[in-house]
Amino acid sequence: MEDYLQGCRAALQEFRPLHVVLGNEACDLDSMVSALALAFYLAKVSPYDAALEEAVVEVLDHRPMEQKHCPPCHVCVELVGSCATLVTERILQGAPEILDGQTAALLHGTIILDCVNMDVKVGKATPKDSKYVEKLEALFPDLPKRNDIFDSLQKAKFDVSGLTTEQMLRKDQKTIFRQGTKVAISAIYMDLEAFLQRSGLIADLHAFCQAHSCDVLVTMTIFFNTHNEPVRQLAIFCPHAALRMTICGVLERSHSPSLKLTPAPSAHPHLQAYLQGNTQISRKKLLPLLQEALSAYFESMRIPSGQLETEGVCREQADRELDRAGNSLFPGLSQDEEEPPLPPTPMNSLVDECPLDQGLPKLSAEAIFEKCSQISQSQSATASLSTK
Repeated sequence: MEDYLQGCRAALQEFRPLHVVLGNEACDLDSMVSALALAFYLAKVSPYDAALEEAVVEVLDHRPMEQKHCPPCHVCVELVGSCATLVTERILQGAPEILDGQTAALLHGTIILDCVNMDVKVGKATPKDSKYVEKLEALFPDLPKRNDIFDSLQKAKFDVSGLTTEQMLRKDQKTIFRQGTKVAISAIYMDLEAFLQRSGLIADLHAFCQAHSCDVLVTMTIFFNTHNEPVRQLAIFCPHAALRMTICGVLERSHSPSLKLTPAPSAHPHLQAYLQGNTQISRKKLLPLLQEALSAYFESMRIPSGQLETEGVCREQADRELDRAGNSLFPGLSQDEEEPPLPPTPMNSLVDECPLDQGLPKLSAEAIFEKCSQISQSQSATASLSTK
């Protein structure tokens, strides 16, 4: 592994053609080690099929694909506790002889950290995670004890000293986006009470939402108590009261899964805090509930049927007035040629990345030219009749 890493540095300095294996931008241990070990494996395997490498792209992940359509390549997605488990499986099945002690230690420690020391009560470790941890331990008996490596890595993972609030929120962040509304979900590795007491917190949260065009910021705090038991807490920050209340209501009432939320005191009017009784619900399992909450919010924003009828009468009267005004200006245009009404401006249309043109009538250059030609012909005909 050490020789391989030195070779990577040399390749970069010599500007040689190369392939890059990337994890996600959070650069957590699992992402970093999985990318590193997979790149090491790919560099060591026999290049007998090198002629095909330009046409082969692969996705290896342990989480469901969020895209509706899979990319046009081989996708391997298996729901295990750590992606490092899948990389270990790939190496041991494909070229076990290239696995050295250093790479094994990286993979072994990452799986143990991701699976919370293989604790059955936490529920993150799958049978496959346990299988490959045991295989690594059998192949390399000198690997550190599980408790020792877990405590060491856990301490490093939860060390947020020196980080600003913005850095803590960006360190491990996921986002969802629906109908112009963006929700950010950040993992914070400290007690929620201590986090809420940070100096200038609300101003920092406002600044973060503005900088990243977020309407809602959900933080899930994670830490371990004195009995080494995981503790999860939630905070929902959102200046829009109706949206915040809808999200909180969906999370509080959820039974599948049940978060077992208990409201916690908060002095900030735009922030609702909770103690999360069900510690097995991670952010990954929280995402579908947030999607459901957004759907419920947009459903509640629809106009009731009775109100729609009243507004429809007013709109028809206004349309008739506009028709008369338009026909007096351009008598050649028929009602069939009228443009459809524009939709209302979205709630958060003033933030960046908002697709304001969604739902607007699509105009091509040909359609505009044809419309102008009709107007010109209509005006010419009217002028000709007036002259006669």
